Amino acid sequence: MVFRKLPGVSASGMGLRLSQKFVFLLFLSGLVTLCFGALFFLPDSVRLKRIFLSKTETQPVTVGSGSENDAREHLKRPKDQEHPRGMTSAKGETSTKLKSLSRKPPVSHEATEERLAGGKAQEDLTLSRSKTESASERATSPDHGANSDTFSYKKFKRCLLKHPLGRDNGKPSDPKTNERREKVKEMMKFAWDNYKRYAWGKNELRPLTRNGHIGNMFGGLRGASVIDSLDTLYIMGLMEEYNDAKEWVQTSLDLNSNGEASLFEVNIRYVGGLLSAYYLTGEELFKNKAVELGEKLLPAFNTPTGIPRGVINLGSSGTSWSWGWASAGSSILAEFGTLHLEFVHLTELSSNPIYTEKVMNIRKLLNKIEKPHGLYPNFLSPVSGNWVQHHVSIGGLGDSFYEYLIKSYLMSDKTDDDAKKMYYSALEAIEANLVQKSPGGLTYMAEWRGGILDHKMGHLACFSGGMIGIGADDGAPEKRQHYLDLAAEITHTCHESYARSATKLGPEAFRFDGGAEATATRLSDRYYILRPEVIESYMYMWRLTHDPKYREWGWEAVEALEEHCRVESGFSGIRDVYTMTVSHDNMQQSFFLSETLKYLYLLFSDDDLLPLEDWVFNTEAHPLPIIRKSCLQDEATQDKTVSE
Repeated sequence: MVFRKLPGVSASGMGLRLSQKFVFLLFLSGLVTLCFGALFFLPDSVRLKRIFLSKTETQPVTVGSGSENDAREHLKRPKDQEHPRGMTSAKGETSTKLKSLSRKPPVSHEATEERLAGGKAQEDLTLSRSKTESASERATSPDHGANSDTFSYKKFKRCLLKHPLGRDNGKPSDPKTNERREKVKEMMKFAWDNYKRYAWGKNELRPLTRNGHIGNMFGGLRGASVIDSLDTLYIMGLMEEYNDAKEWVQTSLDLNSNGEASLFEVNIRYVGGLLSAYYLTGEELFKNKAVELGEKLLPAFNTPTGIPRGVINLGSSGTSWSWGWASAGSSILAEFGTLHLEFVHLTELSSNPIYTEKVMNIRKLLNKIEKPHGLYPNFLSPVSGNWVQHHVSIGGLGDSFYEYLIKSYLMSDKTDDDAKKMYYSALEAIEANLVQKSPGGLTYMAEWRGGILDHKMGHLACFSGGMIGIGADDGAPEKRQHYLDLAAEITHTCHESYARSATKLGPEAFRFDGGAEATATRLSDRYYILRPEVIESYMYMWRLTHDPKYREWGWEAVEALEEHCRVESGFSGIRDVYTMTVSHDNMQQSFFLSETLKYLYLLFSDDDLLPLEDWVFNTEAHPLPIIRKSCLQDEATQDKTVSE
């Protein structure tokens, strides 16, 4: 017997003293505890552990708090499982996290009635649509099972004041104007056909060498010219070309890239282009791609302040960082300030508030910090939330931030009073500190460097004529005509930068010092890369005033593009606008198809083609609709009444 081996134990009658019994029981219980406890340290795959410990415990729920983990966790919802608020995920793993980012919407009375009436199958179809459904199947019944938080394309279309393409596709009654419009359409087809022939699927065409260019701005994404061209092809009625582009998006647009992308460029070109294509056509394919890509941009906001960094890895890591050339690791005003339009629409389509929350946080911080002389410097630290240096520009590094303020107000159906206040306050500071008059009477926007003016105006700043124009009517009553006059003066100055060159195309930047007026004095500023900003202002000023000079100026640009930028296999920028012996840069920029040619086409079209009463253009000229919340709510109420 085992007890015989224990010292002091009698073999007869199991005679154990009380103290010996206590020691023995203590030893035995310790042994059992040690053996059983060891099970918890075994791997899950060990059979013994599976016998004793069934896996019934649940994962803890982590509530999102807007911290740096929010966006990363937001990406962890399964792609093939519809999110309660209509989102799809970029990852294939299940997560129960981020309650605050994925609050389940209340079920509307309309949805309840549908279930009671036997319509639950349709509702379930809407709530659990997989990403693999064809766009045509979803387009045939976009409102099945819709509740108050589900975007309805039919309701959206009913809230437009006018048909997006006008009465006759915007065809002008004047034969001369229509002939010019048809010429712009031919230019678009020529540019597109050569892109398709020599660079299909690449980001941009190199027309001289007849090959494609990928570049490093888009983080491994391809087809920038395809996405940028979708809405242009559609509004021009180039349907065969549009269908080719749509098919490429469906079969070849791979969003699972793993490269370093510009947050700004991916947002305005890819997200903006896909959103615009969806709103114009109703193709669910474009909406799903836009939302999927929008999710991949969220980790850029993982900073102490919520100000996004400029570069993001679109792969699973989601890491982000600032541009190496940016001062002290700062973020750029024109980049983090040019997200609002697209992100508000991502929330509109997905019913997920995170996108709007992210951009509203940016606005909240900008309202809180002190602004020198009311101006917004171009560099802001995403760590401290303070300005890094006091360089202010309405051109590069600052431009589209101001554009998105007034356009956010207009896109909100003039309900975003915060954006309105910020815009007109900024415009007042710009007029007080940057707007100058040259000795020759030209009005221009100088740059501001710590209180010292640099009398230079970039081509990029020439968008400001159109911006000030579209905002004129909502300014203080006594300043409305003043704003329209200021818009006209700036647009005139930008036209002069074209008119004073040998090619009748404008330089990258022009100066107003040393005896120069609206001309480039440095060799490094003499190039033209098919930029749209001057033509953009022509289009807006034509819509606002119907002054025929804007169409004439636009036609001058068409003739110059044809003479100096059109080559055998596409369009190319030129290195010096002041010489007639042009040297081409061998690049057909994607924004030439998205912006330059679109604005020219609209300039020669009737105003009811993409009417400004219904649409605002993002900074890549992708039209996004005005969000009429009151109308959408009325439509929902009417539908509810009908269902009852």
